[in-house]
Amino acid sequence: MNLARLDLNLVVALRALLEERNVTRAGQRVGLSQPAMSASLARLRRHFGDDLLARVGGHYELTALGQVLLLRTSTAYEVVERLFASQADFDPASEEREFKLVASDYAVAVFGAELARVVHEEAPGIRLRFVQTPPTVVDDTATLLSTTDGLLMPHGVISDFPATDLYDDTWVFLVADDHPSVEDRLTLSDLGRLPWVTYQRTYDAPAVRQLGMLGIEPRVEVSVDSFQLLPLLVAGTRRIALIQERLARLLAPLAAVRTVEPPYEAVPLREAMWWHPVHTHDAAHIWLRDTTARVGRRMDDEPGAPETH
Repeated sequence: MNLARLDLNLVVALRALLEERNVTRAGQRVGLSQPAMSASLARLRRHFGDDLLARVGGHYELTALGQVLLLRTSTAYEVVERLFASQADFDPASEEREFKLVASDYAVAVFGAELARVVHEEAPGIRLRFVQTPPTVVDDTATLLSTTDGLLMPHGVISDFPATDLYDDTWVFLVADDHPSVEDRLTLSDLGRLPWVTYQRTYDAPAVRQLGMLGIEPRVEVSVDSFQLLPLLVAGTRRIALIQERLARLLAPLAAVRTVEPPYEAVPLREAMWWHPVHTHDAAHIWLRDTTARVGRRMDDEPGAPETH
């Protein structure tokens, strides 16, 4: 493929055509006349050797190749957009820009809120957009990182990409304040006997995978895709849940629950921001990384921060 012979404007046209499935609306979306967009569609059809849009009755539907290209085109558009948004210099006090960060609700609550406060004070023109971590993060990490500015995730889940460490955390168990059979501590037998509430992502932290090494198979009664829902699903029940200590402290007023130390030496959590190497030398991204690291260090230096060593 000779990229020098391709017109990158066709990426914009292709995305609009595949998403709108209508030549006129696609043209209006990107500021082209109907004849100009029709000419772009003709060029795209010649390039791919496929109709891409096939008329069915009074409307167009995507061909099989069009369906494949729909997601790839959106990804390619974001990559190109981020490439040409790269800067040699960056002044946070005067710049206007949006940074997209992929994160769990845990990371947003514990770290993202403080990061947003610091950014508001130091860079009023900067916007932060937090997006929920997708289940496919482990399967296609490169694609995810290429279309975002950073991924907030602990060490031990992904590797082979640059990262900056943010803060440390530890794991504790949640139990109801009035749990009938748990007093000041849990036993390994309790972990296999009592029903669980779990975070349902497939890329669970090493501390969760550690249970299998101890021969413990959690009896999962409820699973959710939000860490912040765990206390509500533990309160008033016999269930237990493994949760990060920082988040447990933050959510303590919301439900009648208490924390109990694990009956084993749980692997600590070290949160990091991961990024694609394409961002490494971008001045704006360097500022973002430096700011996140500074906020993380401040969290670790606060009195009462979880002990992980």
